[in-house]
Amino acid sequence: MQNKRIVLASRPSGRLVDTDFETHNEALPSLEEGKARVRVVYVSLDPAMRGWVSPATNSYLPPIPLGETMRSLGIGIVTESRCEGLSEGDWVSGFTGWTEHLDVEPGALSVVPQNVPMEAYMGVFGLAGATAYHGLVKVGEPKRGETLCVTGAAGSVGSLVGQIGKALGLRVIGIAGTKAKCDWLVNELGFDAALNYKTDDLDAGLQAFSPEGLDLHFENVGGKPFAAALRNMKAFGRIVMCGFISVYNGDSPDEMPDMTAIVRRRLTLKGFVMTDHFETYPEIFKALGEMLQAGQLKYRLDIIEGLENAPEALNKLFDGSNQGKLVVKVSDL
Repeated sequence: MQNKRIVLASRPSGRLVDTDFETHNEALPSLEEGKARVRVVYVSLDPAMRGWVSPATNSYLPPIPLGETMRSLGIGIVTESRCEGLSEGDWVSGFTGWTEHLDVEPGALSVVPQNVPMEAYMGVFGLAGATAYHGLVKVGEPKRGETLCVTGAAGSVGSLVGQIGKALGLRVIGIAGTKAKCDWLVNELGFDAALNYKTDDLDAGLQAFSPEGLDLHFENVGGKPFAAALRNMKAFGRIVMCGFISVYNGDSPDEMPDMTAIVRRRLTLKGFVMTDHFETYPEIFKALGEMLQAGQLKYRLDIIEGLENAPEALNKLFDGSNQGKLVVKVSDL
């Protein structure tokens, strides 16, 4: 049996290009005793992956070594097992990488229930859902009646943050990059309002929505949207720092925020990454499942067919052309 995997060939500078990766086609060896073989069905494409290919060593995960399989979260099916704890037919999720097959020891991937569609583990029951819930609920500590602003609001995390906020009784305004995305936030996801950061006056829009200021802000983007939110925070407001996708490719921010607002308004800013909180996933997914069952959450996937298209597809996250949670379908279920 042949296996295709994509490895990191060079450290990218700016936008990812084909030469940053190499495709390896190789024969799969016989499965070793004590391991199970997994056929990957989906891999997740996430903004954090841009940081994983950089040379930086002071982050929460070490950089991917050159020549190694590209790191990514994914989900697949156990096709053969020679170990305890993993059985043929199990669905398993975790760091699979950009590969069609991989051999794992027990504990390397988590067995997940098969009572929802597999693609749900790429969205609401995946990293996006966990990030949205933990960031808003555990870090942001929202209170019913407060006003929440979300940047990157039409993305996989932001869209869930806003919906969770609504389920918890918040007033929610989203900031996105196209009129179509803003319309989707309001008309389908139930946000109270949305602003297009490319065409709208963000300060005027935020002040009209919340004249007294924002109680809570969830930051995914950086640059102009973050600067506007910071200017419009209420005294003693809280800011959840999830990401700065606008500068992950080495671009300069389109606007620098006035950080003196942190002191003048006595704001609290806190960053987080979900790799620190794997033990909370069962609790998070239970809560998200209840919201989903109650009709309070919707999600959509932007599915790219074929592992070979993963490198170019990853750029969709940075030009904003993805429509929902971006995933690559590696094989059929």
